[in-house]
Amino acid sequence: MSEVLLSDIAHIYNGMDYKQNPPGGIIPIYGTGGLMGVTSLPLYCGPAVLSGRKGSINNPMYVEGEFWNVDTIFCIKANDEVNTKWLYYNFLNTDLTKLIEATGVPSVNSRSLYKLKFYWVEFSEQKKIARILSTADTVIEKTLSVIDKYKAIKQGLLHDLFTRGIDPSTNKLRPRYQDAPELYKDSNLGWVPKEWDVLPVSSISENLDGARIPVKQEDRDKQQKVYPYYGASGIIDFVEDYIYDEPLILFGEDGENVISRNLPLAFKVEGKIWVNNHAHVLRPISTIVTITFLCEILESINYSTIVSGTAQPKITQRALSGVHLPIPKMNEQLLMNEKIVSIIMKLQTEQAYLLKMQNLKKGLMEDLLSGKKKVKVLKEKINALTNE
Repeated sequence: MSEVLLSDIAHIYNGMDYKQNPPGGIIPIYGTGGLMGVTSLPLYCGPAVLSGRKGSINNPMYVEGEFWNVDTIFCIKANDEVNTKWLYYNFLNTDLTKLIEATGVPSVNSRSLYKLKFYWVEFSEQKKIARILSTADTVIEKTLSVIDKYKAIKQGLLHDLFTRGIDPSTNKLRPRYQDAPELYKDSNLGWVPKEWDVLPVSSISENLDGARIPVKQEDRDKQQKVYPYYGASGIIDFVEDYIYDEPLILFGEDGENVISRNLPLAFKVEGKIWVNNHAHVLRPISTIVTITFLCEILESINYSTIVSGTAQPKITQRALSGVHLPIPKMNEQLLMNEKIVSIIMKLQTEQAYLLKMQNLKKGLMEDLLSGKKKVKVLKEKINALTNE
């Protein structure tokens, strides 16, 4: 197996401050977090690999055309006999955090980067590897785009359903309040369809928080990994016992998440599970509300006004119980659920495919960039998967 040092196949160039450049322009500026603006002058011209010097070290980027990189990120230009895209994938397949030297702000120097070793193949082979991995990237990007589209469709659908609902006599959305005010009534949530009720969470679900005893980390480490152990963000571990065995809704109490919305606030769980003390556990009253409807409407509303505390902001059980929601009659909820479930299933299908392709790309990088498998075999594999 032949290895080469980065110093043998590329040159590293420092970034610079762009603030003295003339204003305006369309030249992209890159930092360790990615694109951060535009400027009027180029510092370098791609193709090139950008790799962090300070801050986000493990986020290499491939760039083409003219660009400017700031002084927190290196520009790495491959030699003539080296395919830049192949070099980029090698960086992506390397744990660059191992090069960190500073104890405060993470930082890497060019000397350490130059010592990186890569499995060497000839230029023609580099091009083939880059093409295969680029194909996987293209599929991943297209899938992400489809997911974004379905998320936007879902958001619009839920807005219409939770403000207008479906008229059971027509199986269609009701006209908007502006177009048919006689179909609506005033409430403390604004105008809602006349047939709907406005009820607090405490009237439509049971809060099961009192039934839980948290499992300490040291105890979880000793247990057999059998049943999912949930926190506010989803499964965080597996344990040997369970406390619930029914469809329920978990609602995170972390107030920071309410503000950032980085994670779902409400999500449905099923089967034998344990839940820690960072999530509220709700059991919908089945004669009033379906679990699908309640989960989605809980996820859709703004809770910023009921977050309490400053050091560790949270949503208390009492605050959540007092939140009022618009609740249609059961027959209308079921009609709404059909449309909600349909878009959720499309999202889940695309998300599963995305995970499959991400895992495929990871495996391809490990095999192709280490020389463990031949390009021809893996090319046939990715062609088969991407044509599904």
